[in-house]
Amino acid sequence: MNAVHTTPLNLDWAWKQRNNTVASVLDELTLPFQGDIQTGWTKAHSFPSEIHIELLKAELIPDPYRGFNEHKVQWIGDVEWLYRCSFHFEKIPQHEHAILEFEGLDTVCDVYLNGTQILATFNQFRTYAYNIPLPEGQNPLLQETNTLLLHFKSAKLLAKAEEAKYGKVRAGSTNLGDPSRVYVRKAQYDWRLVRLLCGTSLLVANERCVRRWDWGPELMTVGPYRAITLKTFAVRINEVHPRAYLSFDQVSGKPFPVLKVDITLDGNINPNAVHSLDIVLKATAGKEIRKQRLLLQKHVIALNDAVSWDLGLDDVKPWWPVGYGEQTLYDVEVYLLGPNEEVVDTQVKRTGFRSVQLIQETLSDADQYGTGTTFLFEVNGVRLFIGGSNWIPADNFLTTVTEERYRAWLTLLRDGNQNMVRVWGGGIYEPDIFYDICDELGILVWQDFQFACEVYPAHDEFVASVRKEAEENVKRLRHHPALALLCGNNEDYQMVLQWGDVKELPARKLYEEVFPEVVAALTDPPIPYHRGSPYGGIGWDTADPTVGDVHQWNVWGGKELPYQEFDKLGGRFVSEFGIPAMPDMRTITYWMDGADKAEWYAQSKLMAQHTKAGSFERRFAILMNENFRLTADLETHVFNTQLMQAEALGYAYQVWRRAWGGKCKEYTSGVLVWQLNDCWPVVSWAIADYFLRPKPSYFAIARQLAPLTINVSRTVIKNRANDRPRQYYEFGAMQSHDANLAIWGTNSTLTAQTVTLELAFYDLKSSWTHHESRVVELLSNQATELYALRCPGPPQDGMQPPSGDPVWTPSYSVVASARLLDAHGKVLARVADWPQPYRYLAVPDPRLSLQVEGERIVLSVGRPVKGLWLSVEGEGSEVSWSDNALDLVPNDPQIVTVKGLGSRQLRVAYLGKEQASMI
Repeated sequence: MNAVHTTPLNLDWAWKQRNNTVASVLDELTLPFQGDIQTGWTKAHSFPSEIHIELLKAELIPDPYRGFNEHKVQWIGDVEWLYRCSFHFEKIPQHEHAILEFEGLDTVCDVYLNGTQILATFNQFRTYAYNIPLPEGQNPLLQETNTLLLHFKSAKLLAKAEEAKYGKVRAGSTNLGDPSRVYVRKAQYDWRLVRLLCGTSLLVANERCVRRWDWGPELMTVGPYRAITLKTFAVRINEVHPRAYLSFDQVSGKPFPVLKVDITLDGNINPNAVHSLDIVLKATAGKEIRKQRLLLQKHVIALNDAVSWDLGLDDVKPWWPVGYGEQTLYDVEVYLLGPNEEVVDTQVKRTGFRSVQLIQETLSDADQYGTGTTFLFEVNGVRLFIGGSNWIPADNFLTTVTEERYRAWLTLLRDGNQNMVRVWGGGIYEPDIFYDICDELGILVWQDFQFACEVYPAHDEFVASVRKEAEENVKRLRHHPALALLCGNNEDYQMVLQWGDVKELPARKLYEEVFPEVVAALTDPPIPYHRGSPYGGIGWDTADPTVGDVHQWNVWGGKELPYQEFDKLGGRFVSEFGIPAMPDMRTITYWMDGADKAEWYAQSKLMAQHTKAGSFERRFAILMNENFRLTADLETHVFNTQLMQAEALGYAYQVWRRAWGGKCKEYTSGVLVWQLNDCWPVVSWAIADYFLRPKPSYFAIARQLAPLTINVSRTVIKNRANDRPRQYYEFGAMQSHDANLAIWGTNSTLTAQTVTLELAFYDLKSSWTHHESRVVELLSNQATELYALRCPGPPQDGMQPPSGDPVWTPSYSVVASARLLDAHGKVLARVADWPQPYRYLAVPDPRLSLQVEGERIVLSVGRPVKGLWLSVEGEGSEVSWSDNALDLVPNDPQIVTVKGLGSRQLRVAYLGKEQASMI
């Protein structure tokens, strides 16, 4: 039997706490399967495994996600843990090689096989492999019955030991202010990452700030969190690297697909063991497109360009990001054949044909920031406006994130009209299934190397480990057509600039030497590399809005500006910005865990436990008080935070997409919100909470990223130039004089669209309305300014004021609605612009009408309504809405499709009626 034999080691696992009274860790193998967790072994609930989950399943700890239980489980990260399994091995005579492979050990682990230590691991992000000798004589390391022992040590203790060895560094406030985490290659969010942020826009290098905020608990995870396998062989395929891409004819400019395949082998390469390789390109449906056989030469283990095929578009189709074409994928199958053409080993890599470039070229025309350069993605020769989200790990306990859960999250992102996800540098390199799903759904991936918000070291041992980490993960991910960018770090340059007292960033060696070397050596055509996020200007300037990308935190954090200032706070690519909001009331109920009703208020201890944002009460108060009426009712407060987040984030996407102005005017080419998801139930910046329940902001963003949009900008003319902060109007010492409206649309399709623009105006204080329409053209793949007008309003009552006093116009109570219609009257896009701030508005009864027709809900109103939120009464499966958090105006019914409603009754809430009720 010459074929490669693979044995997953996923059975018969057990765990226990290390008992320090036992002299040798090996002596603990003889302890029984009983007693407490120090004196006996407990069978593992599942594998891969994480110790918190095992303890939870064994009912030995409370749920860390409920109540104050996070504080009751801190001891877990301070002690050591053991895992063991037994497995059978039967040697195959022809097999001369055995490899024990560990895809993920978290984090500091000594590995013993039958009493012999074979590995000492200290990097969660690496795959470790041990070549086991298979001698013919006595006492082989692998026996018929084998015991594998994993001894996990405290990452905290290693961090402190490394800090004592190399020195304390300046770092973000983490784990009670302890910066030693930088020395351990472990997911940084496990250490309860608290991010130090000043506003990054217009940031001066010597500004100081101590603005703390974060979103996750401190849960120091431990365990074999990814697969462990034993492989035996005489010869095997070590790696297949398919390089599938689109090339462009230099004369005609037409694209043509190219496939090149590199292959490395491992083992005894001789005619008695192997004969040839078959390389096959197949459609995912199984149709064979091309095949080639290569005869193997003795001792040749690396075949670069084993095949190099120029293909036609009749043979294969390009892979496109969502919204621009099909996500056509192909399988590259490689078969290693023996002397009798029997299959010895097989590898299959799924890939797609596409080209991707990061275009940073000089802008010839200036915008409000000046000229500078673009920062845009071009895929298959098409320049794209990027709209997407930042991604953090979907759970503190990674073994609980199933394929189904990954697919649900990424499908939610895709269905929200987003085309990019940024895998943030403080989490993990996600497992293969994450990137497979991105390929399938057409979601581009911005992948950070796993460094975030600190001054990391660069001593030789550390750099060597990180180089291996980078090489392994680039090799693992490079064949995915979704992979669009590799980025050196998150905010490390920015931290140094903000602190002002750190003279050097040692990890520049990683970001400016190691990572670009690895990416250049291992990707062909090269995957774009960006040394840090944010990064761009002269002298590491991370806040220059004309170069590179920016993180915009001057709203909520930093300068704490009103969100209505987002139109002044953009950049060439906004890769982070956000505003938090409370999650669904059911999620709050989960973490409140039956608490006394006296704790059910916004500033209670339990709310603070699940609101990790530093100074959240003050920061919420600033934005909430500027925009909404004060309330002591928790449900009303929850609704208002959600509406505020939706209004703010929707406005940011609206105004920044407006700056996608066509060739040479790509002033803003992408917006990534912080953040898509949560790692536990919490009040955070996420646009959908831990349980995959979208907040209103999710729908507001989806509408702003639709292929066609229409938007209204209201500029209030005030009677004094020195009016208070730039709101839409004020009722203090000053009053509005007039209001001008600008109407624009966006079109992400590659064809210009001729449509009808309909405008309708409604007064919130009377029955006055006004309507007008015109035919307009939306230019392709850009924003188009369509129309400018003075905001109509109802007739004024009474006499004109005396000379010198303001001329009062009632636009302060007028809702401006705009729609785009096709030639058949179908609504292609709509928007309603309301006067602000909302705290001043006397909202009329909308006279809401709601009709349920199977999975269709038809909504209509007699008066305008803001932020109509649909939910259901009663227990059952989660309900999925095609749209929600709606603004409606009269004579414009909207249809929402709903899945999972069943016989449950609908509930509604909206501005002015924030407590949901059945209808």
